Amino acid sequence: MEKFDVTVIGSGPGGYVAAIRAAQLGMKTAIIERYSVLGGTCLNVGCIPSKALLDSSEHYHNAHEKFEMHGIKLDKLKVDMPQMIKRKNEVVSQTTGGIDYLMKKNKITVFHGHGSFVNANKISIAKNDGSKEEIETTKTIIATGSKPVTPDAFNYDKKRVITSTEALNIDKVPKRMVIIGGGVIGLELGSVYARLGTEIEVVEFMDSIIATMDKDCGKELKRALKKLGMKFHLKHKVTTVEATAKGVKVGVQKRDSEDTFTLDADYCLIAIGRRPYTDNLGLENVGIEKDDRGRIVVNDHLETKVPGIFAIGDVIKGAMLAHKAEEEGVLVAEFIAGQKPHIDYNLIPGVVYTWPEVASVGQTEQQLIDAGVPYKSGKFPFKALGRARASTDTEGMVKILAHKETDEILGMHIVGPRAADMIAEGVVAMEYRASAEDLSRMSHAHPTYTEATKEAALAATDNRPLHI
Repeated sequence: MEKFDVTVIGSGPGGYVAAIRAAQLGMKTAIIERYSVLGGTCLNVGCIPSKALLDSSEHYHNAHEKFEMHGIKLDKLKVDMPQMIKRKNEVVSQTTGGIDYLMKKNKITVFHGHGSFVNANKISIAKNDGSKEEIETTKTIIATGSKPVTPDAFNYDKKRVITSTEALNIDKVPKRMVIIGGGVIGLELGSVYARLGTEIEVVEFMDSIIATMDKDCGKELKRALKKLGMKFHLKHKVTTVEATAKGVKVGVQKRDSEDTFTLDADYCLIAIGRRPYTDNLGLENVGIEKDDRGRIVVNDHLETKVPGIFAIGDVIKGAMLAHKAEEEGVLVAEFIAGQKPHIDYNLIPGVVYTWPEVASVGQTEQQLIDAGVPYKSGKFPFKALGRARASTDTEGMVKILAHKETDEILGMHIVGPRAADMIAEGVVAMEYRASAEDLSRMSHAHPTYTEATKEAALAATDNRPLHI
């Protein structure tokens, strides 16, 4: 029986990064993946393919809506959906192939099959051909990720009632789509199809979209998505979902009322969240605890109650983000190696890859109010920015929240072009506990989108932006 210092179950961003770091630190490392390709949800049916489609649909939308104002005229513009899907698949293949290369480069042993605990130091691997193999391991990292939540009442059939997985492979632009959930996944995929001409209706139980982010972000994004033609039913809930031969009927009820109505569409996309994937891992064989939401319980070092078994990413508490899982994978590998790593969860940014993009780090305004923290706010709209006007990307704003007395930056929230890249400046500033004045005094190249960050910092410092 082969023996390893560290075995990682799951090859998503958290898992494969944990394996690489463990190997870099000199540990004999194995990784177990139940599917035939590495990369997990993110690389295969999540972050990477969705961004490929987001970019393709944005190119089409710009050609359809904006090229003429730039002096570019096109005839007979149309969507070739099969080619769009083909390109997306090629991007996925190239990316997952890169993970194969990294495993070989770092001399990590890869097992394909479903891993489960026999005991704390022995793992059984059930392979697709029906055979089984067992390995011994000193330490184990559970990185099995998550699956979409699909309530029985919604009659998920993978044909007309779909999740993000199926939404990435529709080969013909739908006329109408209903999306259950106004969070990140639903809005990203909704914007893909809205740009291509699909009528999108979003049903959201809360009173705002992207409800976990700063309220100003939700307001700005909703305004932009409505310009795409997306319709929103906030403070509503879905009561029934019935698939027909050619479409779907979705029953909707107002949250605080008996008022109901029905939406007809080609597809219904369920995007109400994800659940930790811990099915058939043999956790009961080793006594690993889960909380009331099915998440594995860990301590500050991400170790379970069973010494030597750790868990990272979507299977434990916290935001279900690929980069959060990566940081946790590195932390566990370094902790096992005897180092003293640290993660500041407050400084892990969240991003929505619509257009305009939304990015956020630190505290929201409501969180500061709830905590009784004295704060000041500075905003700067992209419409006042020369670079944004030049590219016709004038929607959105940068918002900086700083402590009212110390001026330390407590949160940064961006809706606008390249917000996903711009937020890194906020992360760095907050990592070094910079003040709004520090940020306002740093030279930002002109003309760039990041000048909006400088202006928002000036507005937060003492309400003295230069360009509004």
